[in-house]
Amino acid sequence: MIYHTRLTLAAALLSSVALPAFAQTSGSDPAAPQAAGMATADGGQSNAADRQDDAESRGEIIVTGSRSPKSVDKIAGAVTVITPAEVRRSLAITEDATAVLARTVPGYSESNQTMNTLGETFRGRTALYLFDGIPQSTPLRDGSRNATFTDMATIERIEVIGGASAAEGVGAAGGIINYISKRATEPGTHFGVTARFGTQFRDDSSQWKIGATIAHKSDGIDIFAAGSFLSRGITYDANGRRIGLSASSSLADSKQYDAFLKIGHDFGDNGSQRIEAEASFFYLKANGNYHYVAGVRPPLGTDQTTGIPDTAEPGPPTDPVTGQLLFKPDFNRFQQYALNYTNTDLLGGSVVLTGYYAKQEMRFPGDNGVDKQDPRISTGVIFDQSEILSKKYGLRTSDTYKDFLTKGFELRFGIDLVHDQTQQYLAVTNRVWVPPMNYTGIEPYAQLSYDIGPVTLSGGWRHEDGRVKIADYTTTYYRKSVFVKGGTLKYNSDLFNAGIIGRLGSGFSAFATYSEGFSLPNVGIPLRNVSTPGNSVNSIIGLQAVVFKNKEVGFNWRGRVGNFGISYYQSKSADGSTYAVDPVTKDYILNRRPIHIFGFDVNGELRPTNDLRLNVVYSHVIGKTSAANGVSSPVETPLGVLNIAPDKLTATATWQIVPTASLSLGSTSYFSRRLPAINEYTKGYTLFDLTANVKAGDVGTFSLGVENLFNRFYFLSSSQIDIYQNYFAGRGRTMSLTFHRDF
Repeated sequence: MIYHTRLTLAAALLSSVALPAFAQTSGSDPAAPQAAGMATADGGQSNAADRQDDAESRGEIIVTGSRSPKSVDKIAGAVTVITPAEVRRSLAITEDATAVLARTVPGYSESNQTMNTLGETFRGRTALYLFDGIPQSTPLRDGSRNATFTDMATIERIEVIGGASAAEGVGAAGGIINYISKRATEPGTHFGVTARFGTQFRDDSSQWKIGATIAHKSDGIDIFAAGSFLSRGITYDANGRRIGLSASSSLADSKQYDAFLKIGHDFGDNGSQRIEAEASFFYLKANGNYHYVAGVRPPLGTDQTTGIPDTAEPGPPTDPVTGQLLFKPDFNRFQQYALNYTNTDLLGGSVVLTGYYAKQEMRFPGDNGVDKQDPRISTGVIFDQSEILSKKYGLRTSDTYKDFLTKGFELRFGIDLVHDQTQQYLAVTNRVWVPPMNYTGIEPYAQLSYDIGPVTLSGGWRHEDGRVKIADYTTTYYRKSVFVKGGTLKYNSDLFNAGIIGRLGSGFSAFATYSEGFSLPNVGIPLRNVSTPGNSVNSIIGLQAVVFKNKEVGFNWRGRVGNFGISYYQSKSADGSTYAVDPVTKDYILNRRPIHIFGFDVNGELRPTNDLRLNVVYSHVIGKTSAANGVSSPVETPLGVLNIAPDKLTATATWQIVPTASLSLGSTSYFSRRLPAINEYTKGYTLFDLTANVKAGDVGTFSLGVENLFNRFYFLSSSQIDIYQNYFAGRGRTMSLTFHRDF
């Protein structure tokens, strides 16, 4: 089940929210594991899983975000909670990390079916991806590879907060997507094993996975550990043609390793204190068994779905003269460590402290583009591949006082400290492409809320004080090897939010919010594109911060037989950042222009019987900008599919056939769109998927998933524009069988 509620953008600072009775776990998923439960976004809430169990017994479910609990009917805004059952349903269909977002979250665009998230936007902007509250995104040099960082089987639930927000620091232009890991919740020791096999019924299309978990809880100690291995074959479209390999890395033809450990200890009076340690290691590496072969794209301005898509042929990429292997495998290697401390009764308040370290390595596939050539290294053709390396460490703090000064008044404040070093280099020839960028941020905040009968008012402030230090560097030969003097970029901004929600009775409510968000542009792109002498870091145009102003109004109804919600939002930035394509290198360049985005989300659920549930999601987004950099008006040029997704409609019907078996049929539609002003025309499509779960007594649970049920041939929306090595058809019918057993 997917729960759509409304949450103020400032409420990203919240820790847990109790949904009313309509949003309850129905027990309709027989595959539900029994040995793992909730973890807070920062891992700091000691009783999150216990509150979850208590809430479910009352017909409620706890929404874990970060920092402080609050009832959902007292906050305004938009949040989608993707529950454990829906995560498992998505895993039965595909292991893609963002596929579940595309199916269930209003405003989230089409999944690219690769490791690359370029063009995957949320409400027309880039989202901030978090893993247990720790940022995975690299806004200083966004390589669109930050959404593949863990095995989805370690994820308990996903919380998606819509709209620009400063609550979790820089990078949440479109919203916050927080993947929350499992932890042990039931007393005793429990083991779980999972095996999966998927195929498109061709010899080289199979994928298989094996994973195991162990959960232990006793005497105030809880331990959860998980490990898995996943092997993926090549993928085929509905016409039986191999799908080409992405220039930004594919999931196809790869191996994936994952290890996760979380240890917690509750102590103090009534378990009021908790200390928790977490470690995660994830490594996804290409096999290199295939090489890319270009298709035939139709002329621009014509129907882009009538050509021959890019494909892949057996054999690694080798030098045509020497036969030597040209590249090392591309990969994502993510690791993170966190230590959390919570005290729910310290001087009358609730304190949460989180320290973390994260290292993210993203190596891209190689190419011989003109921007990689340098006759000083070789007079022949140079094949090179770039790598983004990011190291982060930080401290997050929160102190919350309920009924502060008077009943119904809540005060929450704290400070976040962060250091992020990100760089990009050409790995084969060991050349600097983007010099190390060292960002240090000091981010104090305060948030207030006040309940006045059926009305709740909220407001808050956050200050961003950031510095990016960059040393002297020299650009590549293609950029004329110019010297650029280093410097320090300073980013300071005070960001405010306010919200009001009124509970109108009989399950009806209405809300209005205003919030401001803060992000850095993709600084690395302008830095590496400098080609004129005499520049310094402080003189480069386009490195200023991006401040977003977001307004939203909405209406909700929640009742016994279902729920319904609709919201309208505006997101504006006077100096936004968008991507364009360099016509020579086919690489991306950064545009700095005003951006105005308008959209609305609709979601609903109907439960005509106890055994049948119908869900629907619709989103519509429009984005506009100015005609050129340096031009502030008029703002009437439409933004294309790289930034704004076509309209989306998803629907799911779930039938609990018997207590031990369920069946779900889903559909996802992306609509056609014509944007003649920018010569962009995309053709839509509708896909169906099917999942079935059967619990076979003590043997275990079997799950069948079918992606693209009717084997429809289609082109991804993001492939219908001319980007380097990007003319891809979507996956054809894929069947997967998963077995899970708990001991």
